[in-house]
Amino acid sequence: MHSLTRDEALARAGLVRVDGYEIELDLTAARTSTEFGSTTRVRFSLRPPTDGSLATDGSSADGEPAPATFVELKPVSIQQLWLNGQPLDPSAVDGNRLPLATLHATNELVVTATMRYSNTGEGLHRFTDPEDGEVYLYAQTFLDDAQRMFACFDQPDLKAPVRLSVAAPPDWTVRANGAGKQASPGRWEFTETAPLATYFVTVVAGPYHLVEDFHDGIPLGLLCRRSLAPYLDADAAEIFGVTRACLDRYHELFASRYPFGTYDQAFVPEFNAGAMENPGCVTFRDEFVFRSAVTEAERELRAVVIAHEMAHMWFGDLVTMRWWDDLWLNESFAEYMGYRVTAEATRFTGAWTSFAVGRKSWGYAADQRPSTHPVAPADVPDTALALLNFDGISYAKGASALRQLVAWVGDGAFLTGLRTYFAQHAFANASLADLLAALTTASGRDLAGWAEVWLRHAQVNTLRPEITIGSDGRLAQVAVVQTAPPTHPTLRPHRIGIGVYGPAEQTEPMEPTNPTEPTNPTEPTGPIVLLRRVEVDIDPAAPGGRTGIASLVGSEAGRLLLVNDGDLTYAKIRFVPADLAALPTVLPRTADPLARAIIWAAAADATRDAEWPAADYLTLAAGALPRETEIAVFEDALRFARATVLNRYLAPSARPAAAQALHAACARAFAAAAPGGGHQLSAARGVIGCSGPAQAGTLAAWLAGTDVPAGLVIDPELRWTLLHRLVVLGRAGEGEIAAESRRDRSARAAEHAARARAAVADPEAKARAWRMIVDDDTMSARLVAATAEGFWQPEQADLTDGYVSRYFEQMPAMAARRSPHAARQIATHAYPQFAVSVGTVREADALLARDRLDPLLRRVVVDATDELRRAVRARLRP
Repeated sequence: MHSLTRDEALARAGLVRVDGYEIELDLTAARTSTEFGSTTRVRFSLRPPTDGSLATDGSSADGEPAPATFVELKPVSIQQLWLNGQPLDPSAVDGNRLPLATLHATNELVVTATMRYSNTGEGLHRFTDPEDGEVYLYAQTFLDDAQRMFACFDQPDLKAPVRLSVAAPPDWTVRANGAGKQASPGRWEFTETAPLATYFVTVVAGPYHLVEDFHDGIPLGLLCRRSLAPYLDADAAEIFGVTRACLDRYHELFASRYPFGTYDQAFVPEFNAGAMENPGCVTFRDEFVFRSAVTEAERELRAVVIAHEMAHMWFGDLVTMRWWDDLWLNESFAEYMGYRVTAEATRFTGAWTSFAVGRKSWGYAADQRPSTHPVAPADVPDTALALLNFDGISYAKGASALRQLVAWVGDGAFLTGLRTYFAQHAFANASLADLLAALTTASGRDLAGWAEVWLRHAQVNTLRPEITIGSDGRLAQVAVVQTAPPTHPTLRPHRIGIGVYGPAEQTEPMEPTNPTEPTNPTEPTGPIVLLRRVEVDIDPAAPGGRTGIASLVGSEAGRLLLVNDGDLTYAKIRFVPADLAALPTVLPRTADPLARAIIWAAAADATRDAEWPAADYLTLAAGALPRETEIAVFEDALRFARATVLNRYLAPSARPAAAQALHAACARAFAAAAPGGGHQLSAARGVIGCSGPAQAGTLAAWLAGTDVPAGLVIDPELRWTLLHRLVVLGRAGEGEIAAESRRDRSARAAEHAARARAAVADPEAKARAWRMIVDDDTMSARLVAATAEGFWQPEQADLTDGYVSRYFEQMPAMAARRSPHAARQIATHAYPQFAVSVGTVREADALLARDRLDPLLRRVVVDATDELRRAVRARLRP
């Protein structure tokens, strides 16, 4: 198959204007067949030369032959091909390309083909619900998968109206981008859409459960599988409430109404992403329909994803990037607006705190790897490489850069520029230059320099405070030193907050013995609060990168100087040595949740860089986690402490004692939590995940319903969490997994069971799991990925050491057979992340030295090996 290059897309866009698609899908046999019928009628025109010398038959006035082009499609077979009323030979299809020659000024292509459903979430995905045996379909045409469903010019800047009709079983519900109706039993017809990029075209079909509402003239719908209907009904009011609030806020911010008529939100099975912004019919992974107890952090995440996808209705759908090098115009803006609007318009007012501790850390990690790239790269050569840029840089770093831009130019100018941008490019395409022009006009500032350093250069800066404390206990000198990695030496302008934090009630300080380390034995033990905050500009041209902060001179020294207070910029931050040493006592007492999130993230980052011993981070976590009141912060800090520091950065000999300390911290948090609340549930998950052999009996009792603490509901999700940990510890196996699968026959349970079976501490179980990972192309990608996720366990190194080399030997063949999304999921989860050794790094480097390694697999291995190198450095640190 051919990957579309940027040069090919530019040439085709210069030649062709697509006037419209009429698509007919025959899904009537979906319950029994793995194939479906597709008929596409494409009307397109040749763009006239600038001198207007184009004849009716497409040839030029001087008799030169008309230019040729191609459309993409990936059929099983082709029944008919007609171009301008003349048949074409189906054998002319080259991979996924149908050449088109002898073109006229206006053209019509008709393709009737048989297509194949997927089990990878690409194209038209087919899923059989294990609970009721019903078949559910949904289309994911993202990036270049529209050609798996219909013939098309599959690139983002050839937008066109779409008119869809669908034949389906009469008892099915069908939804798509436009408003639709069942014209006759099983025959659905949808209104023609506004111009859409091909990667937004979708259809959702099956015996879906539907809940409808109406808001401000906009029809709203929620869909899910029938087996999830009770859970969707229970949460429909909350989901509709978030939807209504976000629509109202976007209308207010953008001064532009939602532009696509209906607004359906479909929760679909085995989705390979979080959600997809199809205009009029957004698709979400159906894990967002909660079938068990969840925390407020999980509900907040669902709200953020709803707001994120809604932002795309303007950023991406109304105004679409011309090519994938401007992906940030879609994802960075949707990421920023998703968190902003969630915090401003819903009850989840602390969304930026979750962003600071979790999502932003994803961006920092991606930006420091060898595979780093600019937010807005100057060139993305083809669609295969474009897929690699859907990462923490395009999302979290891009959103952080926008937050910094707002702080720099002001919110009013920012919004004025966006409104102009939407008005000028509605239902068309735009580029970075188009957006910068609108923002420059609105703000009166030339943003070219800002865009160059923030969007065109990769990697992250580090901001380090330097202070001197006078004999009176006040700040005598304050500076912030900005540095950049030698390989990416760009320094940037940063608008930041700097906060001085100290006890709420100050006492007379003692004279410090070291002018850089404030000490105060009489300090109260109450909360640490913000004493003074200033906003300053960090000058990238300052000598040595050192910006003096005169506005803080004379302020009380407090107990912590927090750079980037308020989290306005994107930069790694550090602490003065005394503040770093004092974190175990200061962090638990810091009152502001966002400040704590920034401190946690900075401590984790210093640990990742091996600037701070892994054991010290675990000491901090063990002491501060029981007092952390923000669930999202608790969960992210614990995740890093357990999954990264405990399981990878510590030597195996140090793990048991450290695990016991983390378990004890989670147990204290659990004991302090109110029964039945999200804090109790989050702490319970921590208790389970950190349990060792000594606690296995307690886990088994909870699973059996014995001695369960008050308020803790052992529902299906928590049952699988308990069972999985018992399997890892060798206290449960195939018998218990099979019994639980009979008890819970849901699709979610199937994934849990696959993950648990791969984690069974038995050589035969590991061998079976590995065969599924590398050889089984029939199982759905989600189930194979779950198997890969369960395979490696730090407690089972003796069972899995022999598979480390097999990963590097066998992944290339797996990736060559699998589709891009499936290969990426499987290769990522199957990487031997717990085999922390120089030998593993050496084997990874040998694989990466191959000349013709698949680019997607190369990216997975580069990123995972960079994390492995960090683990090796952390273990070698004194």
